[in-house]
Amino acid sequence: MDVEVAVLVPVKGLDTAKQRLGPVLTQHERSRLARWMAEGVLAACHPLPVFVVCDDPLVAQWATDSKARVHLTSATDLNGAVADGAAAISTAGFDHVVVAHADLPLPKTLVDVARPSTITLVPDGARNGTNVASFPLMHRLPAMYGPGSFARHLDAALRIVNASSGHVGLEVRADPDLALDVDTVDDLRHPRLRKVLPSWLPTNQDNPSIR
Repeated sequence: MDVEVAVLVPVKGLDTAKQRLGPVLTQHERSRLARWMAEGVLAACHPLPVFVVCDDPLVAQWATDSKARVHLTSATDLNGAVADGAAAISTAGFDHVVVAHADLPLPKTLVDVARPSTITLVPDGARNGTNVASFPLMHRLPAMYGPGSFARHLDAALRIVNASSGHVGLEVRADPDLALDVDTVDDLRHPRLRKVLPSWLPTNQDNPSIR
């Protein structure tokens, strides 16, 4: 049976993103980096349809310009936005959703995460956060983001699997690309990202201005 899959990408205001990079990047550089990563995530979702959930009209316009569908939410936190977006995707007739953060600099394997009748979790490198989550909408994984979210999502997924009497499987995927996100200054210096992050970043050793 064919499964209709959509990707959900929650995006906050791009102009105020990545405040923890303030010690090394200006506000303009942080905004530019956030936009660059978000655009890369949306591009990596092809050919799957993409929904951007947001509460910012400027983000909504950016998403529309990027050929994504927009779901404006009244939720004030990430968990509420993801739950709201997943509900909208279910209402739109999709069977399965992939929830991906917008700050993944190596998103090329994103569309491979979705597996029918399977909850798939992709933790970050420290197995603390949940960078990507994929699940059937009939067996919806609750959104429990924040520090330590991977453990909470794993516990919730196990409960769903056990209650499904074998109808839902579980996969924890160690994906070295999707495990990388950019939240801190140390993330910017990750050796695997040196050739990937934009050369205009002042933290990039390939930036012509620091040669």
